[in-house]
Amino acid sequence: MDREISKDVRNKERNKRIVKYGLSSLVILILIVLLSNMLNASLDKKSLLLGKSDRGSLNITVNASGKVIPFSEEIIVAPINSRILEVYKHAGDMVNIGEPLLKLELASIETEYKQKLDEREMKKRKLEQTRITLMSSQSELEMQEKVKEMQLKKMFTELQNEKYLDSIGASTTDKIREIALNYDVSKLEYEQLKQKIKNEKEKADAEIRVQQLEYSIFEKGLSENERLLKDARILSPQKATLTYINNQIGSQVSIGSQIAVVSDLSHYKIEAEIADSYANKLRTGAKAIIKTGQTEILGTVVNIVPSVKNGTISFYVILLEGQDLKLRSGLSVDVFVEYGIKDNILRIPNGSYYSSPGEYDLWVVNKDNAAKRKVVLGESSYDYVEVKRGLQEGEEVILMLMDNYKNKESIKIK
Repeated sequence: MDREISKDVRNKERNKRIVKYGLSSLVILILIVLLSNMLNASLDKKSLLLGKSDRGSLNITVNASGKVIPFSEEIIVAPINSRILEVYKHAGDMVNIGEPLLKLELASIETEYKQKLDEREMKKRKLEQTRITLMSSQSELEMQEKVKEMQLKKMFTELQNEKYLDSIGASTTDKIREIALNYDVSKLEYEQLKQKIKNEKEKADAEIRVQQLEYSIFEKGLSENERLLKDARILSPQKATLTYINNQIGSQVSIGSQIAVVSDLSHYKIEAEIADSYANKLRTGAKAIIKTGQTEILGTVVNIVPSVKNGTISFYVILLEGQDLKLRSGLSVDVFVEYGIKDNILRIPNGSYYSSPGEYDLWVVNKDNAAKRKVVLGESSYDYVEVKRGLQEGEEVILMLMDNYKNKESIKIK
């Protein structure tokens, strides 16, 4: 026998159906709204970066990547093979010119230097001794020359006297011939002595020059030892900041290895690099704009490295302001270098949408709608991009990357 369903049960069933149908309707409504939004995309105008096309000049630039480096930096290397005995300063310390940084073991080089000092003194004494000996020998030969010259004059006088005696019948022809022969022999001996003196003098001069050259070479070697001994006492070359130091006491260091770096962190310059295809657009003295975040600093290109490395060339930019507290050594920056100018061209503001000359899909805004359009862009500056084709003066475009809407042709603007 059927029982009548109570009113409460019927109400509960009815409420369940209402809730069920209501939720279903809500879900369908939400899906319809989402689908509508997907089919008719829209953007809030306040979230867009917009810019208008206008006519004006364009200071053409090329974009390079750069790094902030100290204006002045000196790398200190070990002048000898040694080991570290003491460390006086730490990385980050301010140091003055001539201030000790660390101490190397110098026992071996000091001993060698002292030995060479003694050896120099010996060479100096030997050179003086050789000079005195040669001068003494030269003086002796010159004295012999004077004696020989006097003897020759005496024999010439005797020959003249004998000829006179012969003219008056007091001498003989044989005696005159004998005296004349002795005179000719003495004359030859005199000439031979003069030539010997000349040869000995040249020989002595050459020997002294050789010893002087040896002494000079030794002096240079000694000066090098003295320089090494001085450099081995590691001192700061300038008033700056010690950015690195080998503080491993007792560790061995080889000649030429880096042991400290002193940098002037109060002033900076930019080390930049750019593709070698832009090499002809760089020149010394060109204006450059350095950008990091919202900071912009003017600079000048001062040095271009002629060699190519991994398809890029390097150049340096000096900051016109000289100092900026927002810069830090090692900070990456963008560098825009000017290389030309164009007047009275159609242009739009530069933005993240632009990379290089070519054809772009830009969104042109017209009241509450943005439509995608093919636009050909040319050269650029830090502020503007040249429009070659596709836009009219006064038209407004979106200056942002719109990759999320690349499959759409129009967008609603709210």
